[in-house]
Amino acid sequence: MDFGSVVSILINSLMAMVPIVLTSVGAVWSERAGVVSIGYEGVLLMSAFFGAIVAEITGHATMGLIGGMVTGIVLGMLHGVLTVYLKGDHVIPGIGINLLALGVVPFGLIAYWGTAGQHQVAVTLWSLETQYGRLSPMVLVTIIVALVTWWVLFRTPLGLRVRAVGENPEAADALGINVEKYRFWSTVYGHALAGLGGAYMSVAWLGVVQKTMSAGRGFIALANMVFSGWNPLVALIGGWLFGFFDALAAWLAPFHLIPGQFILMLPYVMTLIIVAGIIGKARPPKWDGRPYKRE
Repeated sequence: MDFGSVVSILINSLMAMVPIVLTSVGAVWSERAGVVSIGYEGVLLMSAFFGAIVAEITGHATMGLIGGMVTGIVLGMLHGVLTVYLKGDHVIPGIGINLLALGVVPFGLIAYWGTAGQHQVAVTLWSLETQYGRLSPMVLVTIIVALVTWWVLFRTPLGLRVRAVGENPEAADALGINVEKYRFWSTVYGHALAGLGGAYMSVAWLGVVQKTMSAGRGFIALANMVFSGWNPLVALIGGWLFGFFDALAAWLAPFHLIPGQFILMLPYVMTLIIVAGIIGKARPPKWDGRPYKRE
């Protein structure tokens, strides 16, 4: 492996980390407020689809990213209403979002673009072209989002309230904090970041919409959230680590050292190994996934 290959893998790992880090950071914020969602796989997929549509309609990839965020916001509001205000189970709505995406996107590819399986997006975000690969400005945006989210969560009164409603909502309620409001908007924020990550995949990174393009990244993001200990900064590092194995697998694939399917399994195998290593050690917020009902 020469210097150019190393730099290429590092650049590609930065590109690959964006949807994982954005989704992980959003999930961290949501779960710090006590709301669990396993529907990020579906959010990534639907945001990639609708973000591409908005980008092509408006002719601007930036609008596509905003369209992806709006998709995430809508799904986050749906999840928030069901879990926060209607006091429903936190897992089932996420399963519903994932299943909805598995139906909407394949059908939408045929209904809107008349193609089955894949569509090449006509409008994509500008990126810095180097001899070692492309570098999107979304990489910098992702790093800034992770840093700002960490700062707000652990260094501001807003973050303290968010953490309070996830650790001890009864005490927070007694102090006059509106538990439902903070939980609901935390859920929306988490899904909005996942929506941005999904749109990034279609209009800034891969340049296509596929019915399987999320490829487990939503679940990897959840694993990264647990790995990080519900800390946005550690989630940034963990997301890059998963992105590195994704880029390494793509670099190794053409060499045919072993069957390509095994090489492409590398990011997922590493996910299992890392998660297996932290089982029993990670401590989520005390009220994570538990509906709060005022007595």
